[in-house]
Amino acid sequence: MHCLWCDQKILPKVTWLTFLTPQKIEVLCEECKGKFSFITGSVCIRCNRPMDDKGKTCYDCERWIAQNPFLESNISVFEYNSFMQEVISKWKYRGDYVLAELFREEVQQRFEEAFSDLDGLIVVPIPLSEERLQERGFNQAEAIASFVNAPSENAIKRIHTEKQSKKSRKERMTSANPFQIEKPQRSTIVLIDDIYTTGRTLHHAAEVLKSSGAPEVYSFTLVRG
Repeated sequence: MHCLWCDQKILPKVTWLTFLTPQKIEVLCEECKGKFSFITGSVCIRCNRPMDDKGKTCYDCERWIAQNPFLESNISVFEYNSFMQEVISKWKYRGDYVLAELFREEVQQRFEEAFSDLDGLIVVPIPLSEERLQERGFNQAEAIASFVNAPSENAIKRIHTEKQSKKSRKERMTSANPFQIEKPQRSTIVLIDDIYTTGRTLHHAAEVLKSSGAPEVYSFTLVRG
């Protein structure tokens, strides 16, 4: 087996258990694993942003609470360091779909830790516009959602808008809601997306879902930008 990122050969660790139990297939070498930065320590209790004060809410979330209190909280797996930026770029913008396997195990574990006590939840991947889906060939949020042990529903639709990556922080925070409801839900929802930056996309999605009957809406993202 070779590392999915650097193509270095992965040599399995052989012990007496190797011959008695099924072995996990490693998709990353140890060097590449070490380049990912997990979110640990003190974080904002609502959006998972790393911060110095434990048990506090960040400035952005204070604004959301006042203006758009539809999203309960967000959980993310990784910090957005330079290595993750490179991985996301190759996976998301250059169409290397198989790279999603780099995150499978960590996504499954973190999602279970965060949401195992929510009964009957449904995951809703953040949709792409038809134009963006044709450009990329896949929806990265759906790829992440496929890893978790929960039913998935395409409950909202995106109206085509300018790429978030082209907008300034101020423009993202003040942009109009790009979503409309497709299938109203009466269950607790966990939105799935790749990156939480300002939170605007997820708060907009939560707004249309709660307005159509969802009792609670949370979010789960691969990365906290």
